[in-house]
Amino acid sequence: MSDLKLAIILGSTRPGRNGEAVADWVLTRAKERTGADYELIDLLDHPLPHLDEPVPASAGKYTGEHTKAWAATIAEFDGFVFVTPEYNHSTSAVLKNAIDYLYGEWNNKAAAFVSYGSLGGARAIEHLRAICSELQIAHVRQQLSFSLVTDFRNFTTFAPAAAHDQAATILFDQLESWAGALKTVRS
Repeated sequence: MSDLKLAIILGSTRPGRNGEAVADWVLTRAKERTGADYELIDLLDHPLPHLDEPVPASAGKYTGEHTKAWAATIAEFDGFVFVTPEYNHSTSAVLKNAIDYLYGEWNNKAAAFVSYGSLGGARAIEHLRAICSELQIAHVRQQLSFSLVTDFRNFTTFAPAAAHDQAATILFDQLESWAGALKTVRS
């Protein structure tokens, strides 16, 4: 059992979302690994209103019980795999909102990105990379991008190409390595 704890954050709450199948695929592959313990965090289980904290998150003075619960959830992880749709050339509003609620709980941790969309969600990842940099989250190079055209049947049934398996292995290797290194920084 590894002492690294990594979260796969499902960043869509949309009815009929494709993200659930993508996140399940990622979790299945992650569970085959021994370098870290992976857990799925579904934002449906963490309903956060639009950011309602009166003080910026960087001050660490959370007032809302929902914020404190969210902070406690995120604080226990060493790194993250963000599973994001691409909506309007960016990530989902619900994922951005969940990220914006916190600051210190994200710092000096590692992240990887998995996206899906008409162009594989690449633009959503680019936005998330900038956001993560501001939050002092080190993000790995390898990413997974699933096309609604080639990795889904009828745009709804997830059927990823086998080539994604090798990319997933590289993504997990990089994430576990960086998460382990940053754990020493935090201690």
